Amino acid sequence: MSSSFPPLTHLAEPDGVAPGTGYSHVVMGTGRLVAISGQVAFDADGKVVGEGDPAAQARQVFENLRRCLTAAGAGFEHVVKFTYYVTDVAHLPAIREVRDRHIDVARPPASSAVQVAALFRPELVLEVEALALLPETGPDDRSDSAA
Repeated sequence: MSSSFPPLTHLAEPDGVAPGTGYSHVVMGTGRLVAISGQVAFDADGKVVGEGDPAAQARQVFENLRRCLTAAGAGFEHVVKFTYYVTDVAHLPAIREVRDRHIDVARPPASSAVQVAALFRPELVLEVEALALLPETGPDDRSDSAA
């Protein structure tokens, strides 16, 4: 993985806190915040990919996250936090396996995983949102006047 800019500090095991499994408890840095809305397993045409297959859905979700991060001028190395919404926590190992192809597993982002009764479409089993941190830049920052 490429080094992250801005430099991020990862605290996997703060004093008195049990170590996590595949995530950092704390990620710190300075820069511009990028918030990526929850992504689900829709392809570019809005069709569900991988109905009933958590790994296939995770592959599509992480591809969608990659595309959103790229649109913001970021990559997975800039992600400081993932939030996972899953219909069954038993899907987490398959999701983590896909995630680990995209992140630096030695310096993973902070994470939260929440089991939910359902997502907005019954064939979906996973939604992931991300927060990323980009370096501070000057007055020519990307801006969106259509907010």
